[in-house]
Amino acid sequence: MSDDQYDEFEEIVGAESDRDPDLAVIEAGSRTLRAQSGAPRGGELPGRPADPELDRALREVEAELAKRWPETKLEPSLSRIRPLMDVLGEPQRGYPAIHITGTNGKTTTGRMIEALLGAFELRTGRFSSPHVQSITERISLDGEPIAAERFVATYEDVKPYVELVDAQQPYRLSFFEVLTGMAYAAFADAPVDVAVVEVGMGGTWDSTNVIDGQVAVLTPIALDHTDRLGTTPEAIAGEKSGIIKPGARVVLAQQPSIEAAGVVLRRAVEVDATVAREGMEFGVLSREVAVGGQLLTLRGLGGEYPEVFLPLHGEHMAHNAAVALAAVEAFFGVGVDRPARTLDAEVVRAAFASVTSPGRLEVVRSSPTVLLDAAHNPAGAQATAAAISEAFGFSRLIGVVGASAGKDVRGLLEAFEPVFTEVVVTSNTSHRAMDVDELAALAVEVFGEERVQVEPRLDDALDEAITLAEEEHEYGGAGVLVTGSVITVGEARLLLGKAR
Repeated sequence: MSDDQYDEFEEIVGAESDRDPDLAVIEAGSRTLRAQSGAPRGGELPGRPADPELDRALREVEAELAKRWPETKLEPSLSRIRPLMDVLGEPQRGYPAIHITGTNGKTTTGRMIEALLGAFELRTGRFSSPHVQSITERISLDGEPIAAERFVATYEDVKPYVELVDAQQPYRLSFFEVLTGMAYAAFADAPVDVAVVEVGMGGTWDSTNVIDGQVAVLTPIALDHTDRLGTTPEAIAGEKSGIIKPGARVVLAQQPSIEAAGVVLRRAVEVDATVAREGMEFGVLSREVAVGGQLLTLRGLGGEYPEVFLPLHGEHMAHNAAVALAAVEAFFGVGVDRPARTLDAEVVRAAFASVTSPGRLEVVRSSPTVLLDAAHNPAGAQATAAAISEAFGFSRLIGVVGASAGKDVRGLLEAFEPVFTEVVVTSNTSHRAMDVDELAALAVEVFGEERVQVEPRLDDALDEAITLAEEEHEYGGAGVLVTGSVITVGEARLLLGKAR
């Protein structure tokens, strides 16, 4: 950042002093960085409400939710969410559901399922976490994040019932539990034809698991949240397979661990669930890189779907598409009640062509190309690194990494080491952010001191990475990847002027 830009940044921060200080820093940075950005593209996410009164009301709700146990503090049980559902009148029983768990790919798979269901003229509600920019993203209706007015109104509607349950429990409902209750209530109020529900963590005791999904989707299972879910893929699979309900249809993605797959299959047998396995009953028959994404031939539960354009990069996204298609087919009874029939192929093609996944290999700027990807564990980083190598011909790729404490950050850095020319380590504004000096020490061990730079502030890290990418006039062949945490990606998105 130049001296003039820095002075402008500080002036804006000072003018925003009556607002949340962290958000003021992010928004000020965005106004100094946006002038340098090429035209962004990709999915849009909501920013702050333009109406000051509505913005104030939303901030008050966010502040009240923030006083509760955060998503990082858990008491693994359904002992609070169940009574909340009871006093709300069991809203989650008012619609069928597709329930999604796994380690990586849940949100993108959920967005694909949502797009497919919407293309078949079903009204959808989707619950996902964490959010990239706005808390309202977590609850979607008809493929769009819930309006800020409706989010506030939903919170006010459930608040008396939340307080009633709080008074009866040893511990108050957590942040995530309240949001789960809000989502289920909003879906019932809409009303939706089908809910697409992503777990927060695990499955068995996740607060979303008060819903009975007619279809249970398990994306690839790998090591993450090992302090809460277990230290082996089998243990983690045991927790995640808890979403499989008696008589459900299970859609099982191809698993990196045979043992984890075995755990899921045993659970399905125990509850008399029907299983469709990627690579057996469905899968990706072919894929080729195309401009802006990839062209797929998918095998579904009822037959083949050729010439499916997916505007997302990477083999892992193709597999997410196959899982999403099988989930929707299973929901409609294809392969069971309608074994020899495919869904309307043109509708399927149109749905996949419309899919966006903000913060997942998302291009937000050109000259040089700046990508955002929310990879935060080694498995996710490996998939992202492979996708970048396949889809982008970068001669020079600079990484901007801001990670959360408690993650396998060494493993994440090692996954990116072969594709990063240099790495700029930084920090986001979350209290969960890993100390930048600790992150730098790890990065030096993985990359070597000469390939590591440290910029504690994210706006400075972005500015430095863009400068490094432009060295030697490599405008056409240079790129920047911002990664390491959903929070880092969300803040970078704001800094670069997305969804303003």
